[in-house]
Amino acid sequence: MATPHIEARDGDFADTVLMPGDPLRAEFIAETFLDDVVCVNRVRNMLAFTGTYRGRRISVMGSGMGIPSLSIYAKELITEYGVKRLVRVGSCGAVRDDVAVNDIVIGMGACTDSRVNRTRFNGHDFAAIADFGLTRHTVDAAAERGTPTQVGNLFSADLFYTPDVDFFQTMKRLGILGVEMEAAGLYGVAAEFGARALTVCTVSDHILKDEALDAQTRQTGFAEMMTITLDGLLRDDEEQAQ
Repeated sequence: MATPHIEARDGDFADTVLMPGDPLRAEFIAETFLDDVVCVNRVRNMLAFTGTYRGRRISVMGSGMGIPSLSIYAKELITEYGVKRLVRVGSCGAVRDDVAVNDIVIGMGACTDSRVNRTRFNGHDFAAIADFGLTRHTVDAAAERGTPTQVGNLFSADLFYTPDVDFFQTMKRLGILGVEMEAAGLYGVAAEFGARALTVCTVSDHILKDEALDAQTRQTGFAEMMTITLDGLLRDDEEQAQ
């Protein structure tokens, strides 16, 4: 059933959706990693596609930037289209000395300065965490390929251009692996509406070292991140089938 934000018909989405922020990155992922691809949404140019990966039906859809945008799409995918697994695949900025540009970070949890999860949790702190099975299977897929990953806490920021730059030092001291803008919202939506979620990011810049990838690499790169994410989903399928 179409929503105000998604024109897809019943059955157009697979039960698993990859969610990059950029809709053009969604198109690139679909064209590069999936077979038999069909575009299922163009509303607001928030492109969505469904295809197959090694015979497994998978969808990919842009989420837009920030928790409010992602939360709309994630909620509607779960409640209106029956999506069971959502994986954010995107970029993040590093603050720790041992996290470098191009590293792959798996968000086991996500802190945030947004109030969305407190709003859904009666004003209390909500531990926004990834699904353990998805996390484990993605880590295992990376290990099998010999791909280094770092697993831990992300920080989902409301502001990209924050006025509180000193806070990055606090994040560094408390071990935050990457700063991005969506994971905590995704984990909250998944918890509320009964889906499973994960965030996998490639480090696109180091905030404290002033190092960054160019815009084209952000859009079309990150191939290793995509491969371990997709292989992790297949591992998760195998376990669910047992």
